[in-house]
Amino acid sequence: MPKSEKPSIFQPRRDPLRVTFLLFPGASIMCVASAVDPLRAANRIVGEAHFDWRIVSIDGSPPETTSGLPVAVHGRFDAGAQTDMFAVIGGFGARSQASSTQIAAIRRAARSAEAYGGIEAGTWLIARTGLLEGRAATTHWEDMEDFASAFPGTDVRRDRYVIDGPAFTTGGASPTFDFMLHLIRARLGMAVALDVASVFIYDQAHASSDAQPLVSLGRLDGYDPRLAQAIRLMEAHIDRPLTVAAIAKRTGVTARTLEKTFLKSIGETPGAYCLRLRLNAARRLVLDTREPMADIAARTGFSSAAAFSRAFSRAFGKAPVRMRRGGPA
Repeated sequence: MPKSEKPSIFQPRRDPLRVTFLLFPGASIMCVASAVDPLRAANRIVGEAHFDWRIVSIDGSPPETTSGLPVAVHGRFDAGAQTDMFAVIGGFGARSQASSTQIAAIRRAARSAEAYGGIEAGTWLIARTGLLEGRAATTHWEDMEDFASAFPGTDVRRDRYVIDGPAFTTGGASPTFDFMLHLIRARLGMAVALDVASVFIYDQAHASSDAQPLVSLGRLDGYDPRLAQAIRLMEAHIDRPLTVAAIAKRTGVTARTLEKTFLKSIGETPGAYCLRLRLNAARRLVLDTREPMADIAARTGFSSAAAFSRAFSRAFGKAPVRMRRGGPA
């Protein structure tokens, strides 16, 4: 689609920015906080209401987050309400939560704003409007492959957040915070953005193009840096697991040294940790998608659906089919 000719919200501007957050049930409360609280802090720091935000829901009732806590909203979603920035925040089940009529309303609201986007699984709903066709975008790493398959016309990236013309998308709570800091920095300058980050003691801001990790390692202060390298290699080869010897070779140590490093830092062998990483990825696919078990087995590096089922049952006490159905072990 052609790039929007509307003025960018990501430039030095002192006029108040009107922001509408459309919140769906099942979103993470951390995503909501990461979207709203940096704007609140920026207003406090500059001493004026530079960001004027509203949280709305489809029917005006408080959506319940994954933690069970409802979020108070300002009212019902009105596609005709004027706003400069429109963002959809979604979580579990968001991809199918909106009706065709609601998707049409989301499209109308997005097209009338200077910028529009999806936060975490909200990207699915923005994509269903067709407004990400021909654009770059991201979503939470758990949904990356399914999203790319569902929207082949979108350039899906593993970045923390993506801005492509008027469209923006983020991959989760921490990337949303990074995105909001970028917005604040672009409009009000680096000093204000640093002050906002300092309010939350947030000292790990990332660039938009930084990849989303499957395992968030934090700073790993005091740990052997080769541990992080080994884990990243495991992440990158979930579907075709590397041998411990191959991982050790790529990290520049012997297999014995790598095993000692894992036992000291994590309390289990590299092989056991890699298996757990693959099984946790498989469990997310079992619970959050309708993919056939054979496909999940292949995506997580198992030679057959039977081998996958046995390993899954040993790890979680329940066969994958039964876990998906919610039945007993």
